Amino acid sequence: MEKCLLSIDWDYFIYTKNDNWGSYIENKRSLVDLWYKRYIQEKALGRDIKESYKLSPAWNTFWKRIEKYFIYANDIKAYVSDSHALSYEIAKENSCQIVCLFDSHADLGYGGLPSLNFEVNCSNWLGKLLKDKQIKEANIFYSPYTIEKPEYFKQINSIYNIRYCSFSHLNKSFKVSAVHICRSGAWTPPWLDDKFTQFIDAMGIEYEIADCPARKWDTENISLSHQINYLMA
Repeated sequence: MEKCLLSIDWDYFIYTKNDNWGSYIENKRSLVDLWYKRYIQEKALGRDIKESYKLSPAWNTFWKRIEKYFIYANDIKAYVSDSHALSYEIAKENSCQIVCLFDSHADLGYGGLPSLNFEVNCSNWLGKLLKDKQIKEANIFYSPYTIEKPEYFKQINSIYNIRYCSFSHLNKSFKVSAVHICRSGAWTPPWLDDKFTQFIDAMGIEYEIADCPARKWDTENISLSHQINYLMA
C-alpha cells in the first residue's frame, strides 16, 4: 500500500457567511490585524462578528470517523502549521505518493495551469505536487460548507489523477505515513484557536509545530491607537 499524506485544513469545519473575508496572503496583517478590523467594522454596524462563523460539531468526532479508512503507519509523523503550503514539503520528505485532503479549498492552483508555474503557496501546493510528479494521486474531501466546485478545475482535473471524494462513497483504505493539520489563520478566526488546539491534541499522535504563532484575541482592551491601526490594515 502506497504512502499517504493526510492533510487537514481547520477551515474544513467552519461555516462562514462571508466567503470574501479569506485571504491567500499569509502574514500578520491577514492572520491577526484583519480580524480585528472586521470585528470593529461589524460592531459599528451593530453586528457580532462571531455570528458570521459557526464551527461544525464534526470537529469533535473527526478522528473517530476516519479511523476505518485511514490506517496509521507505525512510524507516522504529524505536523501542525498555519500555512497549508507546508504539505508540499511534508509529502516530498515522507515520500508520499497519495494525498488525501480535507479542506474548503482544493489548493490545486487558482487560474488554471499557469498558476502552477508560481512558487509553492497555500493556494497551489497540491497542484504543484502533481505537476512536479511528487505524488501520483490526489483525493479531495470538500467541506460541506465549501462554495467551490470540481468543475472550477477542469483543465487540471483532465491532466492529473484527481478524485473528489466523500465518506458515503469511499470504498478503499489509505496507509497514512504523515498527517498535516493547518490552521489557515487568514481564513479561520482567532477566537476558535482554542478549539483548534483541542482538535490537534485529540489526534493522539505526537506532533511537530512549524510556524503556527499564537494569536491573542482580546476585544475588551483595544486602545484607540490600535483601533486606528487595525482599520488601516
